[in-house]
Amino acid sequence: MNQIPGIGIASIDQMADAVGKSQNTQTAGNYSGVSFADVLNQKRSIEQVIGDTRESTPIKFSKHAGARLEERDIQLTDDQLSRLEEGTEKASSKGIKESLVLLDDMAFIVNTQNKTVITAMDQNMNEDNIFTNIDGAVII
Repeated sequence: MNQIPGIGIASIDQMADAVGKSQNTQTAGNYSGVSFADVLNQKRSIEQVIGDTRESTPIKFSKHAGARLEERDIQLTDDQLSRLEEGTEKASSKGIKESLVLLDDMAFIVNTQNKTVITAMDQNMNEDNIFTNIDGAVII
């Protein structure tokens, strides 16, 4: 058989052995990170990752909700905003997707999945006291 010039290997088996030995010695001596098994044991579900993100994101107000707050002269204190976020978290933890959050004398429709206030009103201004397109309510 012919040998590969400069290497001294005459067969595919010899080449495979040579490559396998050189790769094993290179990786075994140099890698000091966590193993695949360690990574696998630490894996988290997508729900956990989304939950962590959701908890760290502050509540937002849609353009419509911002306009309603201004139009109805509704101003939230830091305490009220914190309680609104708390109510949103409670609704989300119960699986409510579109929640009515009643806070003091105000009412908010909140999309709990993206933590966005859809609309806001003073309870005294809502003549009909009818809230549609919600699947749950939280009273804070």
